[in-house]
Amino acid sequence: MKRCILIFSLLALTSCLKKNKTAVDTIITNATIYKVDKAFGTATAMAVSDGKIIAIGSDSQIKNAFESNTIIQAKGKFIYPGLIDAHCHFYGFGLSLQEVDLRGTKSMEEVVKRIQAFQKEKKSNFIVGNGWDQNDWSVKEFPSKAILDKNFPNIPVVLNRVDGHAIIVNSKALALAGITKDTKAVGGQIEIKDGEPTGILIDNPMELVFRIIPKPNRKTQIAALLDAEKVMFDYGLTTVNDAGLDPGVIDLIDSLQKAKAMKLNIYAMVSANTKNIDMYLKKGIYKTDNLDVRSFKMYGDGALGSRGACLHKAYSDMPNQYGALLSPISELRSVAQKIANSDFQLNSHAIGDSANTVLLKIYKEALTGKKDRRWKIEHAQVLREQDFDYFKFGIIPSVQPTHATSDMYWAGERLGKDRLKNAYAYKKLLSKAGVIALGTDFPVEEVNPMLTFHAAVARKDGKGYPRGGFQIENALSRKETLKGMTIWAAYSNFEEKEKGSLEVGKWADFVIYDKDIMKIMESEILEMKPSNTYLKGVKVK
Repeated sequence: MKRCILIFSLLALTSCLKKNKTAVDTIITNATIYKVDKAFGTATAMAVSDGKIIAIGSDSQIKNAFESNTIIQAKGKFIYPGLIDAHCHFYGFGLSLQEVDLRGTKSMEEVVKRIQAFQKEKKSNFIVGNGWDQNDWSVKEFPSKAILDKNFPNIPVVLNRVDGHAIIVNSKALALAGITKDTKAVGGQIEIKDGEPTGILIDNPMELVFRIIPKPNRKTQIAALLDAEKVMFDYGLTTVNDAGLDPGVIDLIDSLQKAKAMKLNIYAMVSANTKNIDMYLKKGIYKTDNLDVRSFKMYGDGALGSRGACLHKAYSDMPNQYGALLSPISELRSVAQKIANSDFQLNSHAIGDSANTVLLKIYKEALTGKKDRRWKIEHAQVLREQDFDYFKFGIIPSVQPTHATSDMYWAGERLGKDRLKNAYAYKKLLSKAGVIALGTDFPVEEVNPMLTFHAAVARKDGKGYPRGGFQIENALSRKETLKGMTIWAAYSNFEEKEKGSLEVGKWADFVIYDKDIMKIMESEILEMKPSNTYLKGVKVK
């Protein structure tokens, strides 16, 4: 009898304990979870419901308080907040997947072969390609249209340089765009040799060609967005900051997300032309659970690789070339003031030291008396010593560590020894700003965020060069780097209360790795790829 009473009591107690547990959608246990909170603490388990983190702590704490039909036994794996790319061209990358991929080519002859292979499959009547870089070729000079004219005399060909600030086109494209030796170039260059255009256009004049490129239809646009999304999830990216979108694409993203066809979180920077600015200042900030439209993207200058970056003094390898601002200072100031009078954020592309000086001065002037605006300088690539202090005033540097390791082979030739010291100076920028947002600028660079992590902490390329790291004094610690790819990037987007760390009340955006990126050898970082990616508690990889 006593035995029966004891069994009944135990059953009753078990039943009560079960009733006291809270049912949740998912429980994760036996993990090393980097919370990336203020204490940069770790946990081993968390509970997720309705896409958000309900609790995070030890295995026993979570198991005793919650129950679920879905329990993920992490088997000792490592979990980090979903990675954020603070500066990329997501839609442009998606479109590039529908065009000729020229990244990694070693000569103009190889470029032609890739176009021919693409044309054999697609049979396009207008060829667009992306990703060539003459700095990777044995002959490190801009190509001419001659080889394109020879191989593609009747089809217009437009090939974007890797940085998006120069193109090479053939004669057919020049003719369709109405470009001749007499065409004026403002805010850029139409290269002329022997009295004729070579086919090279830098910065603003490229728009003359872009106007004649057939617009992608809706089917192509959707394919671009969904194809790009798959790549993001594969690499553990759960939020991307698209640096320059037009309203039509933003509306398409919104509609796909609302239809549950697209899940990726997008922080959209609206291209800062007059029409777009007027439209969105009237509409106001637009935010959903997946889309955040609260900023404008403005261009200060071009890129260093194409010598379009605006410098105070001439390029060391081209004495008469200074680069150029893409708009008059008065226009840049006017745009900044207009946006400063709204609730929107301004994010400005600035590569050269002169462009950075101009924009930082404009920022300080426009933001005087205004608190917590979090305006960003995108790239902040080359600065004068005295200009670093501008970042003390709440301006956020948004940088791309792989630019340093991609450019290090030739950046010294462009800038000279003295200017190079204050280029790609991420640690110095962090010391002034207190935060730093990290991205890739893909498709200028590769999507893989582990390349970002490795470049930031090791300052080396994929082959371990240079041995001691490129300007290693500006390397970031692993903790700083992870923050730059998560919580600081979220902060730069005004989203730190909903993502960027794994804390109660935030979205359950997280990524699972087999090894600990905070402790593995530098050489192992490049081999890392997530085993799983979760967005709002749902497995997307």
